[in-house]
Amino acid sequence: MALLELADVSVHYGRIGALSGISLTVDAGEIVSLIGANGAGKTTTMRAISGIRPLSAGRISFDGEDITRLRADLRVVRGICQAPEGRGVFPGMTVMENLDMGAYARKDRKRLTSDYERVFELFPRLAERRGNGGHQLSGGEQQMLTIGRALMTNPDMILIDEATEGLAPLVAQDIWRTLGVIRGEGIATIVVDKDFRSLSKIADRMVMLSKGTVVFDGAPATLAAQPELLERHLGV
Repeated sequence: MALLELADVSVHYGRIGALSGISLTVDAGEIVSLIGANGAGKTTTMRAISGIRPLSAGRISFDGEDITRLRADLRVVRGICQAPEGRGVFPGMTVMENLDMGAYARKDRKRLTSDYERVFELFPRLAERRGNGGHQLSGGEQQMLTIGRALMTNPDMILIDEATEGLAPLVAQDIWRTLGVIRGEGIATIVVDKDFRSLSKIADRMVMLSKGTVVFDGAPATLAAQPELLERHLGV
């Protein structure tokens, strides 16, 4: 049984249809990349999964439970957390305080110390800046903090929107490396990014959206063998 299942999901913004009956699955520990042109429905899909955007139709199941109408905050408790586009770091809070916000709903408080250290092992720069405010961090450090804060929820699945947008190449490499480590821990990941080549190396599966519908769902190598599809929908 898949960890996450979207069945015939549609989402509207007023009268405008953003998603039109999409279906997809994600297994435990799997990295799935959502790709497509701007406006294809990638961010809306992430918001639907995390509960930020209600469905017009369809169903979402997580670990065998129907969560279609479950509130966004309860989905975090259930094991789904999002590192949003734009990072969303709390600028007036320190690195430690931002990480604390990720753990606000957790009951297993005794594990927090080891989880802080886990984040700092993944991102040593954050350990060096643990007393710095969010506004004092570089863009790359803010993205590290956003992912670290999501990990502090102790998730079974993490959603990462625009994982490396605006980051220097070396910092982006750190992010891709971290996603590999997260997969090794059994955490499922859905990632959106424009770096198709890097996504192809790390994703187990790619789901391509176009105008709110799924036009491809399969292995990166299978998609790479269809250059006309890449050219039509990604311009690569």
